[in-house]
Amino acid sequence: MPDSKPIVPVILSGGSGTRLWPMSRAERPKQLLSLTAEETMLQLTARRAAGERFGRPIVVANAHHADMVEEQLAAADSAAHALVLEPMGRNTAPAIALAAIAAGGGAQPLLVMPSDHVIADVDAFHLAIEAALPLAEDGWLITFGITPDAAETGYGWIKVGEVLANGVHRVERFVEKPARDKAEAMLAEGGHTWNGGIFLFRADAYLEALASYAPDMLHAAQQAMEKGRREGARVWPDADSFAASPADSIDYAVMERAPRVAVVPVTMGWSDVGSWDALHAISHADAGGNVVRGDAVVIESSNCLVRAEPGKRVALVGVEDLIVVASGNDVLVLPRGRSQEVKKIIEAMQKGG
Repeated sequence: MPDSKPIVPVILSGGSGTRLWPMSRAERPKQLLSLTAEETMLQLTARRAAGERFGRPIVVANAHHADMVEEQLAAADSAAHALVLEPMGRNTAPAIALAAIAAGGGAQPLLVMPSDHVIADVDAFHLAIEAALPLAEDGWLITFGITPDAAETGYGWIKVGEVLANGVHRVERFVEKPARDKAEAMLAEGGHTWNGGIFLFRADAYLEALASYAPDMLHAAQQAMEKGRREGARVWPDADSFAASPADSIDYAVMERAPRVAVVPVTMGWSDVGSWDALHAISHADAGGNVVRGDAVVIESSNCLVRAEPGKRVALVGVEDLIVVASGNDVLVLPRGRSQEVKKIIEAMQKGG
């Protein structure tokens, strides 16, 4: 990459990850779990933005997870420049505003990454960052578009526009999570990517965009940081000030409204691991198509995902296409292909107290 300011990784770690219940829970969400490798998803995220080209990360996390986040970063040979502890969730746009202010609010390039995604080809990711950096340094807001391989209705899509530089295009338009027929049409047409929620821009460019399109959000974030307190790397924004911020995603608040927005299409083995089915799809399976982790016995069964936490034993005989997860006092059993319906279980349990 050209000689320029170090890229500051901004790792968003405020999510609850309830779609991977019962392992992922509010007190220990999926980014703090070892789901796809020996290391946790947070640790893998930190590692893919480490090295001489990158500065120390800024992590925005739930205040309840502060100890776990610090311990996991230390174990991954990464110490946060700032650990910004949100007093409550306000979606991604205010969270990134806190990070941009914590970074100094100047010309620092910020690489914004969710903490709970998988990127199998880190080299391809780094090449995409290299392609995007000159435009980001010139004040463009860059998003990384995931090359689609299915007519996915659960993601936003991006229509790729004119070429701005090698590998970088203007965003022609953002597309809301589409209906099935529209997703199939975009996939067949080409020239579209999934919106993976990974961004690169200068801190000041983002804050200026907020000043134009979401001034109340910017003011709330500024007040929260000014009135907050800091102990070492930990930053506690003022709760009352931050509570006044509108809750909105960066896509709605800024990216869909700003004039200088670009996309770098990239194929990098990306997954948001948004369900047990998604985890099965990206995991190494045995000859029978089974993905087994923990103390489990699987006999004459095929295409199952089985996870058992330490102290739990699971046995499957003569079944196929099942997801079985034993964690704590809870056991989840459901057919493959229906793991998005975990949210129904969460809703039912919440109604039942």
